Amino acid sequence: MADRYYSAQPIAGDRITLVGPEAHHLAQVARARPGDEVLVFDGLGSEFAARVERVGRGEVELAVVARREVDRELPLELSVAAALPKGDRQRWLVEKAVELGVTRLVPLVTTRGVAQPVEKAIDRLRRTVIEASKQCGRTRLLEIAEPQRWDELCVRQAGRRCHRAVAHPAGGEPARSLFELLAPPRRVDSLVLAVGPEGGFTDEELAQATAAGWSLLSLGPRVLRVETAVSCLAALVAAASE
Repeated sequence: MADRYYSAQPIAGDRITLVGPEAHHLAQVARARPGDEVLVFDGLGSEFAARVERVGRGEVELAVVARREVDRELPLELSVAAALPKGDRQRWLVEKAVELGVTRLVPLVTTRGVAQPVEKAIDRLRRTVIEASKQCGRTRLLEIAEPQRWDELCVRQAGRRCHRAVAHPAGGEPARSLFELLAPPRRVDSLVLAVGPEGGFTDEELAQATAAGWSLLSLGPRVLRVETAVSCLAALVAAASE
């Protein structure tokens, strides 16, 4: 796959202007010259073969050579609500969520949360989404939603064919039950899967979940880190639905 670049502006017509980090990478790191060809996407589902026309200060102008409608998404909507881990593990979590096809990531505010999803951290993770999408070939960006308190998310009205489940190390249905749920004919259009913080959800938070109709999922007898649990769940969904 050719080098891929992200346009923050929707691409319409036959011209693309890259600015900011993407222009810097193409001009200063990749050393692009007029005539070079690259792939560009705008996060809306299309991929564009483009030719470099002009390399300027702070921007690169390209001409669209071809537009392709590309679908590399899961066949259902997968939202993951997770209490973010500390430090670089947040980036790792987001990278793998993008690669595995997660549609939306909701940073959770929970009783035992160890890292607060502040605006600066969320902005960094949105940049990680772009970088991971460039690498893995997705043409739609994973959405990082605004942080939500668990009690608010827990009781939100579910879609008519939405299934909601919480990863719970102390028990519940085995995670392989997702295969039965997603096997043809698929019984749901969307999934919301929740992963708690390092210390787990409190008894009160789990009670809120079960009262609101969430099921509990077991990922085995070992206690997993947040990012491992997210990757495990996303991989199971991808394997079961594709």
